[in-house]
Amino acid sequence: MTNATNQTSALSLEELEAQGDHAADYIEEFLDLADLDGDLDLEVKNNRAYVSINGGGADLEKLANSEVVQALQELTRLAVQRKTGDFSGLILDVAGSREARETELRELADHAIAQVAAGKDEVAMDPLSSYERKLVHDYVAERGYHSESHGEGRGRRLVISAAA
Repeated sequence: MTNATNQTSALSLEELEAQGDHAADYIEEFLDLADLDGDLDLEVKNNRAYVSINGGGADLEKLANSEVVQALQELTRLAVQRKTGDFSGLILDVAGSREARETELRELADHAIAQVAAGKDEVAMDPLSSYERKLVHDYVAERGYHSESHGEGRGRRLVISAAA
């Protein structure tokens, strides 16, 4: 387990709720500066603060690109960390982007699994964030296959193979 994961799991419910509140403040200011509408929903689950932005219409959907959401999430995490002094593993969702990305990741994993089922020893996926790798690891295991992370930093990717 990484040090960041240890720090996240050690936070109390109140600390995670405070992270969500700080994140909401930061995002509200961002939306105001960008002249975008959106309703914020906060919740704590799986030892993480989750912040969702919804209801902003077509303008908000422009932010729902997975790369933009990832960048805004990282900026929000840094703002929260600056306020609290604690690592923040918060998850940001914009206009349902997380669910859409999870569907896309499952399809990519299914494609890789099909290649393994057809006889390839292993299939390497494109680099993914740690959160996305975790989602794919879990999905691949559910499908009865094996996955490992290879590489460092932004180049870290999953390699899928038949179960051992």
